[in-house]
Amino acid sequence: MGAKGTVLVTGANGYIAARTVEALLKAGYSVRGTVRSLSSATEVKQALAEYGAKLEFVEVPDITLPSAFDKAVKGVNAIAHLASPVSFDFTDPEPVLHSAINGTVRVLESAKKEPNIKNFVLMSSVTAIFEPKSEDYTFTEADWNTAAENVVAELGKATPGRVIYTASKVAAERAMWNFRDEHKPSFTLTAINPCFVTGPPLVVPASADKISMSNRLIPDVFTGNALAQAGFPGSDSYVDIRDVARLVVFAVEHGDKTNNERFLAAAYYSPAQAVADILRKEFPERAGTIEQGTPGEGYAPDYRFPKQVVFDGTKAVRVTGQDYIPWRQTVLDTIEKLRPVLV
Repeated sequence: MGAKGTVLVTGANGYIAARTVEALLKAGYSVRGTVRSLSSATEVKQALAEYGAKLEFVEVPDITLPSAFDKAVKGVNAIAHLASPVSFDFTDPEPVLHSAINGTVRVLESAKKEPNIKNFVLMSSVTAIFEPKSEDYTFTEADWNTAAENVVAELGKATPGRVIYTASKVAAERAMWNFRDEHKPSFTLTAINPCFVTGPPLVVPASADKISMSNRLIPDVFTGNALAQAGFPGSDSYVDIRDVARLVVFAVEHGDKTNNERFLAAAYYSPAQAVADILRKEFPERAGTIEQGTPGEGYAPDYRFPKQVVFDGTKAVRVTGQDYIPWRQTVLDTIEKLRPVLV
């Protein structure tokens, strides 16, 4: 066991979860990761082989079943719940919402049976905070998306995939706070609400098309995709994956400071043009590949959010005492890591 105890990380082979597992191991914890099948954990295990027996994986094939996590929580001191469906291509809200809500409730139910557990951290999303406004607006942890679930209720299977995903994140986070109110567990509860998460993955995917959905902007620009189509146009708010992992570790270590709190993890506003400007300067030999666009246009030199829509990520900086990784570093570290699969 790590000197600080053992943390359970659900969905441990995911893009954000794998970096979170690494951050916890680096911080001196042992980690038990849940995966749907042990074979899916092979690459993460290899990447973190230096930690040996401090890292183990257990199978939880269906996170929505009653008592699904009862064995997995035995002897752990904290839980980081990251297992949740992620896609903008969903076509039916019912199974997605079922998995997001029940996965969260089941792990909380199991946690309540394990007296050693002191802290519970949920990976929520900025989508549980953001909803379109008609005027300039600064979003903080006090805001909630109240529209997505209503759209799902109204449109059913005709709901756009992106809205289904959004509704699932809102519903999962609400499920956690409702559980707190109804069951009054003895452990602390914290939500992390990142905007688009980008940065170097722990494991390099087998091919470029396997790069995590939220991490596509930087490689898209590097490989010459049209700037107007790179990443997810209109979703220009980013935070480094390593900062998100760090916030999880902080909530595990300092539950007294994070209990009953949400943390909006939002660092930079960067449309594709900003990434192109960084990459064209750093890789002049790719000037013919990386679209030039209109250099310097559409973003601030410090990548701050435009006043129309501001995601205020300063609470996380204030509470942890640590600033976000600089955007240029995120961009270059991402390319360095993904280079083997980028042409």
